[in-house]
Amino acid sequence: MSEPEKDTARDERRREAQQYFQKAYELQMAGELDEAIVHYQKSLELQPTAEAYTFLGWTHSFLGRYDEAIRFCEKAIELDPEFGNPWNDIGAYLIEQGKLDEAVPYLERATRARRYESYCFPHFNLGRVWEQRGEWFRAIEAYRRALRQNPQYTLAAQALRRLEALLN
Repeated sequence: MSEPEKDTARDERRREAQQYFQKAYELQMAGELDEAIVHYQKSLELQPTAEAYTFLGWTHSFLGRYDEAIRFCEKAIELDPEFGNPWNDIGAYLIEQGKLDEAVPYLERATRARRYESYCFPHFNLGRVWEQRGEWFRAIEAYRRALRQNPQYTLAAQALRRLEALLN
C-alpha cells in the first residue's frame, strides 16, 4: 500500500472512530449506557484516544462501576497526560468511593493540565474534599476558584453560600 493509500485508510478509520464516539455520546446522554459502552469500545478499536477512554470511564461511573471508570481514565492519561478530564474524573470517582486523600493529587493535577476546558470542576471537587474533611476555609477558597473559572457554575455557588452561611 502506498503512502497516500495509507493516509486515506488512516483518515477513514479516524472518521469512523469519530462517528462511533459521537453516537456513543448521544446514547450516553439518552441513558442508553450499555449501548454507549459498545460504541465507545468500537471507537477505541479504530483509534484509541484519551477522550474516548475518558468518556467510556464516565459511562461506567454512571453505572456505579468506579474501579472500571478509573481504569479507563488511567488509559486516557497514558495516551495524553495533559488532558485534564481524566485526572479530574479519577478524583471525582475516588471521592465517591470515600477515598478523599487519594483524590487530592488527581484533582490538583487536573488544575494544572494544559489541555482542559473546565478547570472549575477540579477546583469544585477539591472543595468537596476539603468540606467533607471539615476544612471549611480551604473548601471556601476552592469553591471561589471554581467560580472564578466559571461564574455560572451553580453547584460551586451553592456550596460556597452554604459554607459561608454555616460560618456566619
